[in-house]
Amino acid sequence: MNTTNPRAHDRLRELSSTDRGKVVAARDAVRLVRDGDTVATGGFVGIGFAENLAVALEEAFLATDDTDYPGIGRPQNLTLVYAAGQGDGKERGLNHFGHSGLVKRVIGGHWGLVPRLQELAVSNAIEAYNLPQGVISHLFRDIAAGKPGHLSRVGLGTFVDPRHGGGKINERTTEDIVELMPYGGQDYLFYKAFPIDVALIRGTTADPDGNVTMEREALTLEALAIAMAAHNSGGIVIVQVERIAERGSLNPRQVKIPGILVDCVVVAEKPEYHPQTFATPYSAAFAGEVRVPATSHAPMALTERKIIARRAALELVAGGVVNLGIGMPEGVSDVASEERVLDLITLTAEPGVIGGMPASGLDFGAAVNTAAVIDQPYQFDFYDGGGLDLAFLGLAQADREGNLNVSRFGPKLAGAGGFINISQNAKKVVFVGTFTAGGLQLQIADGRLTILREGTMRKFVQAVEHRTFSGAMATSRGQPVLYITERCVFELSDAGLVLTEVAPGIDIERDILAQMDFAPIVAEPPKLMDMHIFRDDTMGLRAILTAVPLAARFHFQQEQGVFYVDFSRFTVKHAEDIEAIYNEAARQLEAIGHKVPAIVNYDEFQLDGDLLDEWADMVARLCERYYTQVTRYASNAFVRASLSQSLSAHGVKPNVYRDAGGIAAF
Repeated sequence: MNTTNPRAHDRLRELSSTDRGKVVAARDAVRLVRDGDTVATGGFVGIGFAENLAVALEEAFLATDDTDYPGIGRPQNLTLVYAAGQGDGKERGLNHFGHSGLVKRVIGGHWGLVPRLQELAVSNAIEAYNLPQGVISHLFRDIAAGKPGHLSRVGLGTFVDPRHGGGKINERTTEDIVELMPYGGQDYLFYKAFPIDVALIRGTTADPDGNVTMEREALTLEALAIAMAAHNSGGIVIVQVERIAERGSLNPRQVKIPGILVDCVVVAEKPEYHPQTFATPYSAAFAGEVRVPATSHAPMALTERKIIARRAALELVAGGVVNLGIGMPEGVSDVASEERVLDLITLTAEPGVIGGMPASGLDFGAAVNTAAVIDQPYQFDFYDGGGLDLAFLGLAQADREGNLNVSRFGPKLAGAGGFINISQNAKKVVFVGTFTAGGLQLQIADGRLTILREGTMRKFVQAVEHRTFSGAMATSRGQPVLYITERCVFELSDAGLVLTEVAPGIDIERDILAQMDFAPIVAEPPKLMDMHIFRDDTMGLRAILTAVPLAARFHFQQEQGVFYVDFSRFTVKHAEDIEAIYNEAARQLEAIGHKVPAIVNYDEFQLDGDLLDEWADMVARLCERYYTQVTRYASNAFVRASLSQSLSAHGVKPNVYRDAGGIAAF
């Protein structure tokens, strides 16, 4: 036992004097919470959230009869601290704390799932802060270590920066808990530490000494960090579990929270108080007990969601480590599954999932067939240090400077969650969302997009009302940023947003510029978005991701004096691709210094039909300047016929054979 409050100390001693050790009833445990305590809770949506403890705490606050424990009092005027969103958007999770008088201050990472707390914050009934999810998870560790706070560059240029509000949500909130601190010639943010009086966390199994394992939990989260922060602050640690084991029977390597940190163990009174997620009572796959077979689920319907996800998926790179945000970004994993490229990338989620297939909805945060599940603070160490190659995040509101808002819209308070950590530190970030919202209707036919009814709410505005992502900070660190919608793509430049791609069928003036509150820079001319995105068949994404780099497709065999070109399994979709091929071939041929014979492999070569003339013209230029003669081969009869016809029309001898065996030695 480690509490600085004498009355709670005495009551705790009384509760733990039985043969049950530290095991107590929920109502007894939560009555140890004192008026004005700072309470930290663990969880991610519904995963790892101690629902039974939250219910009991709410009941204790609402109770009118205080004769059970005289002198201890009702829990009220609490400061609530949590990293990830914990709720179902209705009544469960931290919504149990949503009573005027129960909490006086809330420091949270995400507010979208807790409408009851949201209402208190927006109505100025409580003090309220929104800090980055990763920062709060790290702050728990810093509190445990006795540090004065957490120093980080995460949040610079956003609403968390003291120059833009310091994370304060309403007028009632006046205390500065974030400071701007220069160090080594750079700006940092210093997030102040504070004691944790009570930890409410969750595990699977406990013994009477309070040792806790998490074998049936979908995530381990920051439970250990919270427990250590509370214990070392002189506070109380209460852990909810679903079962009790004999003393000494737990495998020490499975113990995630050692008993020395735990004051009370509460066994969940009902199964619904201890679900694995708020959508799934229990899944062995989420717990990593089994691997589920990869099933071929039905492809997504060809809607704006799939169009956006497909264009975003073209940014994937084989071997890349990726984060997917909730909502629209989840479509990228569906497309990756349909295109059979999940094995080429590693998907991650901020609460600690590495690898596998992430779940969605109220299961979000869990995953199946994972490679590893680590504690949330370590995941944010990885993210903050630049471990992510690519992040796909939602696009709710953007402005001319490339700033993004996903955290607040008038009275609607969503909060940032892990968005700030992820978007700021990924090597490349892609924001995805529809161009407008509210009643948008589209038609996709014959590889073209038509706007039937425009959305009533514009997303591209003069200035975002809440800055969750700073475009200026991104350009200062050289971070590539894309904004992908169903009708166009923007890139972030030093001068602001640049319109770089337009969907087939879209009129730039009518469908894009007229629907924005500012004039973006327009590339001259914008590229046409890949037409495969707007067709029912697959895009051939696996071939794209496994493609041989262009430079490696050309090789001069000096002993034979022959220039070999490998276009096998190569796809050409844009005129820019043709010019890039010419430039690379010319670069390597110029280095040879004289004309040479060439052999070109066209096996499984794919060329968009509209580009046949441009391709033949490029080949003709190479032949005239660099080749003495060229022979080609392709196993596909259609490719042979198309090449022969187009090359002949441009004055080039086709010399196209069925296979390499038909080519005579030079």
